[in-house]
Amino acid sequence: MNQGKDKKRLRVDFSRCTGCHLCEIACSLHNQGICNPAESYISVVSWEEALDFPLVCHQCDDAPCVTACPAGARLRHPETWAVHVDRSKCIGCRMCMVECPFGAISIRREDDTTANCTLCNGEPRCVQVCEPEAIRFVPLSEEADALFAEVRRKLGQYRTTLE
Repeated sequence: MNQGKDKKRLRVDFSRCTGCHLCEIACSLHNQGICNPAESYISVVSWEEALDFPLVCHQCDDAPCVTACPAGARLRHPETWAVHVDRSKCIGCRMCMVECPFGAISIRREDDTTANCTLCNGEPRCVQVCEPEAIRFVPLSEEADALFAEVRRKLGQYRTTLE
């Protein structure tokens, strides 16, 4: 089992995103078999006049979505280390959505279970179609892990001030 030794994550460079939404289309096509950005596990968010950025699951090391799941439906894939959902266990309570600091969990319309990026079994389709390389699939160093932790901490503080 990998145990995350060689883990990779999606890294987003917001300054490169053109807002083309091809990542959403590739994701929905691969995962749902349809060309519908609303069914994608990645969302391109447009903010203000010219700021577009892909919202992705960060596959957190401590994965608050996994801890929050009362049904034990959220698990790590042994090879890719990506968080995935066992649909036979998911009760649709949305506790994982509440705990996700990045807002990267969605609801599947067909069965009311939760979903998030599974890294396409180690070959993310969003990365393959992103010409400006706004989304890359990269191995993480300890320094990058620390950066993710800091971003999550700041988002958590911001969320607390809104509540």
